Amino acid sequence: MTAAGALPVIFFREVSAKVLDGFLGFAAGVMLAATSFSLILPGIEAAGGGVYAALVMAAGILLGALFLDASNRYLPHRHFLKGREGAGVSLQRIWLFIFAITLHNFPEGLAVGVGFGSGDPEGILNGLTLAAGIGLQNLPEGLAVAAALVGLKYGLPAALGVAALTGLVEPVGGLLGVAFVNISAPLLPWGMAFAAGAMLFVISDEIIPETHRRGFERIATFGVMIGFVVMMFLDITLG
Repeated sequence: MTAAGALPVIFFREVSAKVLDGFLGFAAGVMLAATSFSLILPGIEAAGGGVYAALVMAAGILLGALFLDASNRYLPHRHFLKGREGAGVSLQRIWLFIFAITLHNFPEGLAVGVGFGSGDPEGILNGLTLAAGIGLQNLPEGLAVAAALVGLKYGLPAALGVAALTGLVEPVGGLLGVAFVNISAPLLPWGMAFAAGAMLFVISDEIIPETHRRGFERIATFGVMIGFVVMMFLDITLG
């Protein structure tokens, strides 16, 4: 889906900032709803509810956020607008972009893997819903990556290749998520909370700030609302 989202740059080399910010806002809304309805609520149920479930979810969410924060601090990467962050390793700019999107996409794959983790029919349905939602929000992400790289004077093959490459980290995250929760059934709510925290961190630290830097906050905000409603609808009707 990430690669498919990048394909329009073949025909439209310049995608307006307003369109990109609206699409990225949509992606943030999908991720936010997926975090709420496909990770946090099932995680509470898997933990048995009550005070224990609340503590598990709170601790797991914070751990997921801390993990992404540490990754942002110590792994070299480059944002499209904020510029370079992370450790001071000398790398070509295109590889810094790849690291940045990889950091962004890993929690999404992890979330899908954890969603499938229980292995029962309900868990499989939850994983399919998550996969559909994450795939949906990968379309605008692929477009954003390819359009940004073309705008920075990278060639079309490089832009399309990087967009596809950044999506490939999600199956890796999915496998790790499945492996993690299959080690022990009690780890399932922890895995859901951890993935939720990582995704919340990405939404707040990466996507929304990027959509508010060029004066199209209103478009991006409506994108968030529409994305949230679409993913909520998918989760309720499929789940």
